[in-house]
Amino acid sequence: MTTFRLYLVLGFFVLLSVGMGSRVVFLHVFEKDFLQDQGDSRTIRMERINAHRGMIQDQKGKPLAVSSPVVSIWANPTELLAAGQEMDQLALLLEVSPKEFGQRLRQNDGQTFVYLRRHLPPQVAEKILAYDIPGVYAEREYHRFYPAGEVAAHVIGFTNIDDKGQEGVELAYDSWLQGTPGRKKVLINRYGEIVRDIKPIAEASPGKNLELSVDLRLQYLAYRELKSAIKYFNAVSGSVVVLDVATGTILALVNQPSYNPNNRLGLDLAAVRNRAVTDVFEPGSTVKPFTMAVALQSGKYTLESKVDTSPGFIKVGKKTIPDPANYGILDLGGIIEKSSQVGITKVALSLDEYAIWNMFSAAGFGRSTEIGFPGERSGFLPNHRRWKDIERATFAYGYGLTVTPLQLASAYLAIASGGVQRQLSLVNNVVGQENRIFDQAIADDLMLMLRRVTGDGTGSRAAVEGYSVAGKTGTVRKVGEDGYEDTRHMAFFAGITPAVNPRLVGVVMINEPKGSEYGGGAIAAPVFSRIMAGALRLLNVPPDEIDGAA
Repeated sequence: MTTFRLYLVLGFFVLLSVGMGSRVVFLHVFEKDFLQDQGDSRTIRMERINAHRGMIQDQKGKPLAVSSPVVSIWANPTELLAAGQEMDQLALLLEVSPKEFGQRLRQNDGQTFVYLRRHLPPQVAEKILAYDIPGVYAEREYHRFYPAGEVAAHVIGFTNIDDKGQEGVELAYDSWLQGTPGRKKVLINRYGEIVRDIKPIAEASPGKNLELSVDLRLQYLAYRELKSAIKYFNAVSGSVVVLDVATGTILALVNQPSYNPNNRLGLDLAAVRNRAVTDVFEPGSTVKPFTMAVALQSGKYTLESKVDTSPGFIKVGKKTIPDPANYGILDLGGIIEKSSQVGITKVALSLDEYAIWNMFSAAGFGRSTEIGFPGERSGFLPNHRRWKDIERATFAYGYGLTVTPLQLASAYLAIASGGVQRQLSLVNNVVGQENRIFDQAIADDLMLMLRRVTGDGTGSRAAVEGYSVAGKTGTVRKVGEDGYEDTRHMAFFAGITPAVNPRLVGVVMINEPKGSEYGGGAIAAPVFSRIMAGALRLLNVPPDEIDGAA
């Protein structure tokens, strides 16, 4: 009986060994590919390789937007919920309530991926990962940083948490800046950690760098002066644009209020608006030089032509258009110098009724500058089939149409460029198309008129010591529910310096300054003067005036 049991046990083990061997042979021969695939699916993963965005720089190569490496922590909710007390420990590491953390995980139970915290500094993420909590994994990403902060915010814009452009240059040039992610096969352990790279499938391609025409030195200067003016005059908002005459590129563009793109918690959306390209206003007297260009083109007027503005007002239809005083007989330069509404009205009514509209259109009013800024507005340029006399008069001195600060700067660029309208550019070393809108001789005459404005005229506070300046003030009443209001104004100044061999064009706009003074000559002109004085020195432009003489 004992021998029988022994043989029975031996027989059982022999059969078991034969069965196991047969199973091994079967799996090795017939199920090899299936088992290999199943094993790989549990240990080999296709890992995404994130690509960093291209750097945005100013014209001197100074960084305006850079990408820094960060780590995002994510989890498999099912695995993490099974971790029990370790889940509570993770909640404390993430500085969140364990109860709320558990509720969030249970809401996502059944899913395989949920972000726990995005864009952590690598050293912080390493401390969390060091606890080896089951179901917790890491992904390497990039976070956008803006060294100039709020100074260049409206030019550069920002990206969202997924590194996609949302505003400004980041949005306009998103396809250029964003890279192409790569892929690689990796071996992972049971904690989801990468043990070994197996092989690359596709290399990550970083985004291309972008060099802007903006000069960060001028950007800081313009920002400082504008912010100081807005605070001093208790104004609602303001904008400054500075252009390079030789290239038509933007050297500085700032707005107030601004924001810090590096910290957008509680961000006021109104501060994000790039007012230099989105806010429109009636340009007022700043368009009078273009009306004078039409007068000179017509052949009816020369620089010495005289216009009698007595007795200091003119009646057009039922409306009376006044001057601040009776200026008597003025030449064309005197009309611009004194900003005479009577003088410009008489000139405008003597011209073809469509000629001024054509000039304003050629100067770029009523259409986008095509600079590429998101949300840019084209302004409004009315085009009546038949113009009433009062419409022709008010249109000639800047009412009834709307422009942006950038459009106004572009128009003055044509005067500074000898009558050539240049396509603006924000990218360095890119020269846009050109279109002549009036002759060099007319541009020279306009410059002489505009120099009188900054001499003894309404824009005397725009003068820059050692440099000649040509420009024009503008002051308009804002429109309210019941029409134009007497207590709310917009003050602006558009200017060119040096007036001989022009280098810079600038526009300053101050919205609703408070106080006894509210005109462009008192509010915007001094800001222009301070910005240009600093800019000319930074650019090493030699003075062209000594003791006030050109």
